[in-house]
Amino acid sequence: MASSDSAHRVVVGVGGSPSSQAALRWAVRHAALIGGSVEAVCAWELPGMYGWSAPAADADLDEEVARDRFGEEIRTVLGEQTPVELQKRLVRGNPTEVLLAAANGADALVVGSRGRGGFVSALLGSVSQQCAQHATCPVVIVRPDTDV
Repeated sequence: MASSDSAHRVVVGVGGSPSSQAALRWAVRHAALIGGSVEAVCAWELPGMYGWSAPAADADLDEEVARDRFGEEIRTVLGEQTPVELQKRLVRGNPTEVLLAAANGADALVVGSRGRGGFVSALLGSVSQQCAQHATCPVVIVRPDTDV
């Protein structure tokens, strides 16, 4: 996490979707303009367990896969060097809860307009919608077709 003495901290949710990638580009550009840093946050959860007996899950392996994908997404979107200080945080938990906690005290929370969810997210409300309603800082919702 960026240090508390940083002038401006922009938190961005990174989740593998095209709008998440656009949000990451937007957050980095915004932070560069305001002389701030970016905290890229990726939340991951173990797959849901259904039925009487849960399938064997290796949390360490799942975390390793999530960490690899997170790092690859950052490199794909931004390249090897970024124009601002970039902190990466991989956190196990519900994406909305993780992002809201990370955004506490931030100058802005940047999220994509649509993630990888489908029918379930339509029933429960999207991460971006929940963040917009409950964040303690301004929220920027970036569409995947946003030209940054």
